[in-house]
Amino acid sequence: MSKPDTVRFRYNQAILVAAIIAFVGALPLANARNYLLPVLLVPLAVAVWAWRAGTDADARELRIRALVGQRRIGWDQVLELTTDQRGRAVARLDDGRQVVLPAVRGADLPQLVAATGQPLPDAPADTPGQ
Repeated sequence: MSKPDTVRFRYNQAILVAAIIAFVGALPLANARNYLLPVLLVPLAVAVWAWRAGTDADARELRIRALVGQRRIGWDQVLELTTDQRGRAVARLDDGRQVVLPAVRGADLPQLVAATGQPLPDAPADTPGQ
């Protein structure tokens, strides 16, 4: 269960609905011959991926979730959050690697940074008398 201060980014749930429809559509094909039963595994894998894959962020770390596993990246390892040419969010790490953050778009970066508890760099500082 996620904590209230955890920000979760997930893919559109229409992918899950499409996977369920594909599963139902593949049932007659899989029932035709026994060797066609593995055809049902494809929409099932897509459904699990659509339900699980994404990025979770809190004040301590980023959690990048995939179909079967997850990767944790501490904020101290992240040098920069930027976007690639396709508009996806990318984390540049201190070891020179770049990690695409699943389900995070460039427009979501302020929300991602806010999850760290740090102020945004472009936010004006509160100064007395103004």
